[in-house]
Amino acid sequence: MSDSEQNSSERPAVRYNTIDENNAGQRIDNYLVTFLRGVPKGKIYNLLRKGEIRVNKKRTKPDYRLMDGDIVRIAPIVLTPESEKPTLSDRLKSEIESRIIYEDKGLIVINKPPGLAVHGGSGLSFGLVEVIRQMRPLEKFIELVHRLDRDTSGLIMVAKKRSVLKELHTALREKEGVKKTYFALVYGAWPKRKLQVNAPLLKNELKSGERVVKVHTDGKESLTRFKLARQFEGYSLVECEPVTGRTHQIRVHAQYAGYSIVGDEKYATADELKATKELGFKRLCLHATRLEISLGGEKMLFEASIEDEWQRLMNDVLVDVF
Repeated sequence: MSDSEQNSSERPAVRYNTIDENNAGQRIDNYLVTFLRGVPKGKIYNLLRKGEIRVNKKRTKPDYRLMDGDIVRIAPIVLTPESEKPTLSDRLKSEIESRIIYEDKGLIVINKPPGLAVHGGSGLSFGLVEVIRQMRPLEKFIELVHRLDRDTSGLIMVAKKRSVLKELHTALREKEGVKKTYFALVYGAWPKRKLQVNAPLLKNELKSGERVVKVHTDGKESLTRFKLARQFEGYSLVECEPVTGRTHQIRVHAQYAGYSIVGDEKYATADELKATKELGFKRLCLHATRLEISLGGEKMLFEASIEDEWQRLMNDVLVDVF
């Protein structure tokens, strides 16, 4: 084979994708970001402007919402070869499988372990969603419904259908139909009368790329409800309900109230962290313990207890006040 023949055979071809119920209703720009992994958003918008991506043979705008049966024509795009998918151990897959507490045709609910990011990126080759995609290779659609911080454990939802994702996103946005409850172990004696923190949160990114959040008048409206669950000498276990869903919301609101979360290396003080590490607490003590949702007219309740090691440390190391 000549070099010209070889180069010709390696050129990408025009692709035609038929939209089904999994993607119907999605904006085409968002669809393309997922389908053309590795292609910058700017390039995708440029291709749409030039008419190199069309729907039903017609030019389309980025905000067009796809319909069931639409045919999307994608002109040849030369992509930088993606790195190979990370090889995930059978042990990790087995652990995540054992942590699935509910699964049907449209939804998976998982009790995420601490230390596992929900998705790859920022130096991480994989996260929970990549693990699920490898565990369920026949599923055409696997997307996170919401997120948990890497070091937070507990209940998280993964959608297997676009329709389920849309319904739950609408419920989260309208603050009706999804209720999430967390347990947090905090430093200090949380007052029984402290029932909520209503303070705007502003997200910043440092030069290092680290994301930090602070209470600021220029921030977005944020509300967290709190309820004292158990009192120890020097520590408190509190139930937390984030009414809004801001980044690091519970962590920052707890700190703002004067009671940082145990093991929070971003928002707790160095002295606090040193003291609890000496006691054996070496993780962020924040756990998504209960999830109440309404999906397709059906109400569903999921619960996941605090991780055994954390529970054991509370019972064996800390001294109960009540």
